[in-house]
Amino acid sequence: RPRPITPPCDLRLQSQEVQVNLGSGDGARRSMMGDSSTLLSYYHEDAKTMYEVFQRGLHITGERDGPFLGSRLPNQPYKWLSYREVSLQLAEHLGSGLLSQGCQPSPDQFIGVFAQNRPEWIISELACYTYSMVVVPLYDTLGPDAIRYIINTAEISTVICDKAQKAAVLLENVQRGDTPGLKMIILMDAFDTQLLEEAQKCSVHIRALRDPPGPDDLSIVCFTSGTTGNPKGVMLTHGNVVADFAGFLKVTDKVIFPNQDDVLISFLPLAHMFERLIEAVVICHGGRIGFFQGDIRLLPDDMKALRPTIFPVVPRLLNRMYDKVRA
Repeated sequence: RPRPITPPCDLRLQSQEVQVNLGSGDGARRSMMGDSSTLLSYYHEDAKTMYEVFQRGLHITGERDGPFLGSRLPNQPYKWLSYREVSLQLAEHLGSGLLSQGCQPSPDQFIGVFAQNRPEWIISELACYTYSMVVVPLYDTLGPDAIRYIINTAEISTVICDKAQKAAVLLENVQRGDTPGLKMIILMDAFDTQLLEEAQKCSVHIRALRDPPGPDDLSIVCFTSGTTGNPKGVMLTHGNVVADFAGFLKVTDKVIFPNQDDVLISFLPLAHMFERLIEAVVICHGGRIGFFQGDIRLLPDDMKALRPTIFPVVPRLLNRMYDKVRA
């Protein structure tokens, strides 16, 4: 039986206050984990952007071309796309398709992704990074007003979404004049002619889904719900994200270090940076990512089938799982 991991610090004292003049009267705190005297920008010399993070994972798998993104249908085993399939056959093709539709290979080009966790989410992200474009996640729980606000604020002209129902909602916004800048929707799933007809009425193009950035270039804009007012867009560069997971590796590398044999189950929303961070760590070291079926009630069955070694999770979910085991 595996031994439990020894925490890198006392979990009852994970940070301490430091004296910094912030001008607002609020105190600052620093982590008790790792070397506080060194500010990390990256962990690996060859992984300074999110594009390079994937390229490193691709290089590590090499001739073995290891499995990368996995998904499953009910009562079916996981089916995997390899690193090379995702890179050469999917991400680069999708990125080229975006360019052919008028998107610019620039950090000023924002692409919306409106989908549940699935392989196409990561493929869409990598397609953007391959051509220096920026990802802006959208998700249902933000609410319709916030989604309209984000599309307008980020000046999103193209949204990649998973289901026709979500595309219909986006089209309704355009038809009402709420999001006049939205010009193209790319769908992961099949759609019918009625959706095309509705799109033509408001001059939106519907498409079916089938120069690398630098560390200072924008990688992703995460809109938070915020405590007051409209959602706040947090602008993260490739360097920001890579530095974040470099810090994670630094404080855990003496206890556990990811490798090609690791398998992560993707459950927490990819629109949240915690899930993105841990998945980036797995990608950078050639590991595998398997996605849950989308139903939390089936999560235990997914974990039994996938047998993950890494599970990004929040305390609330652990409490629910604990209560279920004790019941």
